[in-house]
Amino acid sequence: MTFGVLAAVAASSPASNDVAPGVLGFLVVAAMGVALVLLLRSMNKQFRKITPEASGAAKPGQAEEPPRETPE
Repeated sequence: MTFGVLAAVAASSPASNDVAPGVLGFLVVAAMGVALVLLLRSMNKQFRKITPEASGAAKPGQAEEPPRETPE
């Protein structure tokens, strides 16, 4: 459906060299804005699912201490 709308708008544009953003430009920017809002909402939902690490857990990038061997 979107491609049909875009083709209809492009076919109805004037043949002169004057360029104006018009309805097509507005629709593209509005669609990008809606997509941005939806992506931000989804990202926030995913961030809420992340549980904080325990304070004693090793931080990413730090190697854990190897187990000590006991003398026999």
